Amino acid sequence: MELDAIDAAIVRELRIDGRLPFETLAGRIGLSRAAARLRVRRLLDSGSLRIIGVAHPTVRGISTLAHLAVRVRGGAAPVGEAVARMPEAREVRLTTGRFPLSVEVQGSDLPRLSAAIDRIRSLSGVREIDTTVYTHVLKDPVLAAAEPPGVEPDEVDRLLIDLLERDGRLSFAELAGHVGLSPGAVRGRVMRMLRERVLRVTALLDPTAVGLIRRGGFALRLESDGHEAVKEVSAWDHTRFLTRCLGNADLMGTVAAESVTILHTVYERLRALPGVHVTETWIHLDDVRPPRDRNGGTPIGR
Repeated sequence: MELDAIDAAIVRELRIDGRLPFETLAGRIGLSRAAARLRVRRLLDSGSLRIIGVAHPTVRGISTLAHLAVRVRGGAAPVGEAVARMPEAREVRLTTGRFPLSVEVQGSDLPRLSAAIDRIRSLSGVREIDTTVYTHVLKDPVLAAAEPPGVEPDEVDRLLIDLLERDGRLSFAELAGHVGLSPGAVRGRVMRMLRERVLRVTALLDPTAVGLIRRGGFALRLESDGHEAVKEVSAWDHTRFLTRCLGNADLMGTVAAESVTILHTVYERLRALPGVHVTETWIHLDDVRPPRDRNGGTPIGR
């Protein structure tokens, strides 16, 4: 479906707070409560928009992430399918370029991450792996707070997180029915988790809903700290994900564009930035395992 300016404004507000009351949302956008509710429902029903809860990665025992560029012997798809069956694989994509597989893996610590990479390296058909470890995620469609949570969630909190990951706008009464508490008690728990950075509720917009049908990635080397370049690339609308790294790149990211031609234009803009050396670019051909949110759960459009 095609989004108009009002839809875009609604998405911006819900990205900040996915549980924003319709009355508050309507006041900020300049609509009636009924009109705001109708527009949100239309976006949700069309599949263009999803509103989900995202737990801080440490809540799921995840503290390290890495990107693997995989070179294979023979076909890439069978290798990608084998990697996608591993629980540590957050996303697996077939790509163009020197490395026909792009894989993102996660682990609770570096030794476990390294063990997962070794298991991938031992798979039949894997020829070479180029590993880049994320050190600081700068932009992500569902980026939770970088700081650790202020409290440790208990069993009931985790059940609420599971429910909100599936539908971030479940009412307190609906949540209460699942966990056996009063709506007031559930409200207190959810608000505490939001306040203490255990959980964030945000809106995810399908990139194809706004015409961004081509996706790709890039790896950069920086001559200095690259602060200005990082700030600029992060601000681009086409940039979906950006992270600082250790390994063969200082900065990695993904982009979405309306066509391969515009994707190429984005890569040319990267090459023109002072102090930036583009070491790799690639185009995503197909998702073997769609990208997941940072705790490994809900698929996202990244």
